[in-house]
Amino acid sequence: MRRRKKKHDDEHMDESWLIPYADLLTLLLALFIVLYASSSVDAQKFKELSQVFNEIFTGGTGMMEYPSPVAPQQSSDQVEKQAASLNQKEDKEKELSKEELDKQAFMKDQEELKEIQKKINEYIKTNNLEVQFITKLTDEGLLLTIRDNVLFDSGSATVQGSDLSVAGELSDLLVMNPPRNIIISGHTDNVPIRNAEFESNWELSVMRAVNFMKIILDNPELDPQWFSAKGFGEFEPIADNGTAEGRGQNRRVEVLILPRVTE
Repeated sequence: MRRRKKKHDDEHMDESWLIPYADLLTLLLALFIVLYASSSVDAQKFKELSQVFNEIFTGGTGMMEYPSPVAPQQSSDQVEKQAASLNQKEDKEKELSKEELDKQAFMKDQEELKEIQKKINEYIKTNNLEVQFITKLTDEGLLLTIRDNVLFDSGSATVQGSDLSVAGELSDLLVMNPPRNIIISGHTDNVPIRNAEFESNWELSVMRAVNFMKIILDNPELDPQWFSAKGFGEFEPIADNGTAEGRGQNRRVEVLILPRVTE
């Protein structure tokens, strides 16, 4: 009997599990690479990197066509220049802001002086004093000019009794809150004076300013620390001393109300 040869079939182990295992290893490797990369860049760069990958996978953009997600490193000189430029811009903005605030404060102060001028002009008009009293807003402040014959006799520094009430009413117009610096100055013409009381026009102008200021300060609502008196004699004329009319204009007392803010 023919002996039947026993057939040995090769038995092989099922290797289908290798495919998902290899995929798992690949994913783990990718995870470690991403974790390492995220530890080496800051949050902003990692966000940019994520956006790049998102564009690649959703928009079909190739890696070679997309710009680098990591911004090029700047040199220290470039950083310093940018910082200096930023500081200059901030300083300029602050300077412009200060100039604008100063301008607004100046304009507000000028409006206040105009209101004071308006009140004084109303008083002048009510009392028919347009010839003797004149107001003018100047670069130095609000100037009130009073002809000397309104207050003084010729060659005298004593305020006439009939004009004491005028000085008192004027003092009420000088009450301001907060107060302002006020300068009262006396002026004469160039005709020499020499009498028992005064040896020069300069002395006469000083005493007229002082005496008028004293009457103004009889008002208890005015603080003397805000007032000062000056005498200029014949040395600051506003008209020609060669005519009687000009000399009459030069003989005067001036009340200068100073601004709080200068331009």
